[in-house]
Amino acid sequence: MKAGSNLLNAVSAVALTAGIVVTGAGAVTLAGVTVAEAAVVNRIDVRGNSRVDASTVRGNLTISPGASFNNNDIDESVKRLFATGLFSDVQINVSGSTLIVTVSENQIINQVVFNGNKKIKDAALRQAVQSRQLGAFNDLILQADVQAIRDAYAAIGRSDATVTTRLVPVDGGRVNVAFEINEGDRTKISSINFVGNQAFGDGRLADVITTKKSGLLSFLSRKDVYDEDKLRADEELLRRFYYNRGYADFRVISSFAELDESNNEYVVTITVEEGERYVFGDISIESTVPGIDTESLRRLIETRSGSVYSAKDVEDTIMAISDRVATQGYPFAQITPRGDRDYTNRTISVVYLVDEGTRAYVERIEIRGNTRTRDYVIRREFDLSEGDAFNQVLVRRAKKRLEDLKFFSSVDISTQPGSQPDRVVLIVDVKDQSTGEFGIGGGYSNTDGLTASVDITERNFLGRGQFIRGSVGGGSNTREYALSFTEPYFLGYRLAAGFDVFKRRDSSYTGFVESVQGINLRLGAPITEELYLSTAFKYTQTKYTGVSTVASAPELAAINRTIAKGSHDIGSLSYTLTYNTLDSSTLPREGVSARFTQEYAGLGFDSNFLKTTAKASYFHMLSDSADVIGQVTVGGGHVMATGGNNLRVFDHLFLGEETIRGFDTRGIGPRVFNGATDVGAAGGTTYFNGSVEVSAPMPAVSRDFGLRLNAFADAATLYGNDISAADFGTQTLVGNSMDWRASVGVGIMWASPFGPLRVYYAEPVVKKSYDDVKKFGFGASTRF
Repeated sequence: MKAGSNLLNAVSAVALTAGIVVTGAGAVTLAGVTVAEAAVVNRIDVRGNSRVDASTVRGNLTISPGASFNNNDIDESVKRLFATGLFSDVQINVSGSTLIVTVSENQIINQVVFNGNKKIKDAALRQAVQSRQLGAFNDLILQADVQAIRDAYAAIGRSDATVTTRLVPVDGGRVNVAFEINEGDRTKISSINFVGNQAFGDGRLADVITTKKSGLLSFLSRKDVYDEDKLRADEELLRRFYYNRGYADFRVISSFAELDESNNEYVVTITVEEGERYVFGDISIESTVPGIDTESLRRLIETRSGSVYSAKDVEDTIMAISDRVATQGYPFAQITPRGDRDYTNRTISVVYLVDEGTRAYVERIEIRGNTRTRDYVIRREFDLSEGDAFNQVLVRRAKKRLEDLKFFSSVDISTQPGSQPDRVVLIVDVKDQSTGEFGIGGGYSNTDGLTASVDITERNFLGRGQFIRGSVGGGSNTREYALSFTEPYFLGYRLAAGFDVFKRRDSSYTGFVESVQGINLRLGAPITEELYLSTAFKYTQTKYTGVSTVASAPELAAINRTIAKGSHDIGSLSYTLTYNTLDSSTLPREGVSARFTQEYAGLGFDSNFLKTTAKASYFHMLSDSADVIGQVTVGGGHVMATGGNNLRVFDHLFLGEETIRGFDTRGIGPRVFNGATDVGAAGGTTYFNGSVEVSAPMPAVSRDFGLRLNAFADAATLYGNDISAADFGTQTLVGNSMDWRASVGVGIMWASPFGPLRVYYAEPVVKKSYDDVKKFGFGASTRF
C-alpha cells in the first residue's frame, strides 16, 4: 500500500513540475498522462488581458490559491470565462506553484450600423439583434444576428432578403459592425388551393383561414405573408370549422407552400378529407362520483338528438356541467365526452361521463409574448389563480375570453409539470395586435345636406384593457361631439364602469336652435357567458336660442317653459339586458343578438316618463358552400308619461335611417304642419320595425378582395303622439296613425384593409308625402 501511495505522489509531483496545459476545448494533458490527483497552487497569474481587469478573470475561476483543485475545476473555470463573452480564447496551465491563465480578449463593438434597410427601421432591427454598442464582439452571436434579421424580413413577406456583414477595425481594439441588407421583393402568395373539399367551396374555406392570397391592397393588411406557424394554425381553424358543421371525421391530409423563385411567389396547397356528415344520436350523462344527480344536469346539455353534430355544442355542454358540479363541491371533477359513431346511420351518440379526476393545483401562471398588454389584464380573464384546483374547462374558458377581447392575434395556453407531482404550471403565450380604430361615416339628407362623422376608438388603452372613444360629426345644421370611457374590471371585479359625455347643437328646426349636453354613467356585469346586464344614470340639459314664432306650436310651448327656467333638465335611470350568441362581431354568420332596455325619467327633474325599447337580430347561413348569410331583425318601443301630464315633444320617440334605411333621421312618424308648411317631426309614443337582409360574396370578384353584396327590405311604423292639444294652437298634427313605411335596397360591404366599409342605396316603396327621405348612406372604419 505504501509503495502504491508513493508512486501516486511521484506522478503528481512530476505533473506539477512539468505543467498542465488546458485549451479552450477543456482538455488537460501532459505527455499522454491525465491528471487524476488534486493539486494546489499558491498564486494565479493572468496574462493577455488589456481591457478586462485581472480580478474579473480570477472572479470567474473555481480555483483559489491554497485550495486543492482537479480537472473538473479547470473545465468549469474555462466554461465560465467563455460564458462571459469577453474572450475568444482561454488557456490554463500550471507552472510550479503558479496557475497561469492566458486569455485573448474579444474586440469591443464600437458601433452597429444597418445599411440598405428601408422597410424595417434601424430601431426595430436593433431590437432583433444581440450585438450591442460597447458589447463584446462574438462571431457566433454575429451569425445569429444575421438569421434574426432575415427572420424579421420573412415576417413582412420578404423571404428572399439577404444579409451580409462587414467588420471595420478601429483604434483601441474596437470594431464597427455593419449589416449589409438587400431587402429584395415582397414574397407574395399567388394562390391558395384546396384539394378534396366537396361540401364547401374554395372561397368559403379561404374565408376561414388567416393566410390570404395576395391582392391589390395586400401590402396594407399583410395577411398574404406566408408563415409556417400560421399555416399550422390555419389547419386548426379548418378543423374547428368542419367539426362544428357535422364533419367529425374531418382531417387535414397535408398543407404546404411551394416557392416559385422566378416570380418570388408561394403557392399554398391544403389537402383535406371531409368524411361523412353526422347528426347527434342518443345523449346521456353518467357519473362515477357519489352525490351527483345526473338528472339535474340534463337541462345543461346543449347537444340535441337529431341536430347536426357540433364540437362547439359538446364543449359548451362540458363547460356548463363542469361549472355546476364545481359549485356542488367537486372542484376536481372531470367531464369527458364519450362518442359512439353509427357509420350506417351517420349518427354520434354522446355520453358525458362525470369522473372525480386527478387532484392537481395551479402552481403559477406564466405569461409570455405580451409586449403591450399588461399581465394583470390577461390574468383577470382566468377564473382560477395560483393555488386553485386545476380545471381544464376553466382554462379553455379563459382562452376563449382572451380571444374574444380582440387584443391578440394569437392565444395559446399550455401546461408544464410543477415542482411537485400534484402541481401544474400554466404557460400563456399571446401576441399583441392593433386595437385602435379610426372611423369615418357620412351621407346626404334633405334637412342637413351632406353629413360626415369621424371617430377614434382604442379598445386596449395603454395596454390596460380600457376602452376609450372620441367622435365628432355633423352637417350643415348639426354638430355633435362625444367622448366615452370604460373600465371593464372596476375595483378588481368583473364590473364594467364607464361614462359618456356628449354635446349636440341642432339648427335644423324651424324657428330655433337646440343645444343639448349631458353625461351618462354606466355600470355593467355579466350574468352568464351570453347574458349581460348594464345599468346607467343619465343627465341631460337642453337649452334653446334664437326662438321665433315660426316654431311649431307644441315645440314653442315646450321651449317657452324651458326658457322660463333657463334650461330643461332630464335625469333618468335605466337598465339593459343584452343576449349575444353571435359567432363573430365583424361578420356574423350564426347566432342571436338581442337587447332590452327600460329607462325611467323623473327623480325631481323636468321630465317624467318610462321608455321601453327592444331589438333582436337572428343570423343564419342560408348556404354554407356559397357563404350566403340571412338576417332577420325585429324591434319595438314605447314611451309613456308618468308625472300625470302629457309628454314633452322632445321626450317622444323618433325614427329614421338608423331603423329604416331610405328615410332621414326623424324622417317618419307624426309631424306638425302650419297650413301647408312642414314645421318638423313631432315624434310618437310607439314604434315597431322589422327587416330582412341577405348577403353573399360579390359575384365575378375574387373573394379574397373581401367584397360582399347585400339586399334588404326594411319596414317600420311610429305613431301615438302625446302632446297636449292645447299646445298645438292653430297648427295641425298629421301622421298620428299606425301607418307603415317600407323600403328596399342594395348595399356593398367591403372588409377592406382600412376596416369595414358599407355603402347602401335604399328606395322607399311605402311612404307618406311628408316623410323626409335619405336614399344614400355610407360608413367606414379602420384599425390602427
